[in-house]
Amino acid sequence: MDIRSHESPDVVQEPGNPADQVQQLQAKVAQLERAVHSHAVIDQAIGVVIAAGRLTPAEAWDLLRETSMRTNTKLRHVADLAVTLGVTGNLTADIRTQLARRLNGEN
Repeated sequence: MDIRSHESPDVVQEPGNPADQVQQLQAKVAQLERAVHSHAVIDQAIGVVIAAGRLTPAEAWDLLRETSMRTNTKLRHVADLAVTLGVTGNLTADIRTQLARRLNGEN
């Protein structure tokens, strides 16, 4: 019986040679750097929505998440747009419409 067949698919198998290990570690670091950056942008967007809509952090998070789902736009992109709104006052029409609906209590 092969023991590896029972391992979680998320478990990374150790490669046979050091070059493969380095490549896997570099890919993992890049992935983590993207995740940290995305998290920071989402946090900034929550701040913009809190200030603009006078919402709680939880309400701002829900607004961003639901806007992402309803517009079929990645959450990170919605967050980027919200941060841009905070800087420039400009926002794409579809995102602006969804945010306004949610801020006004509409579904």
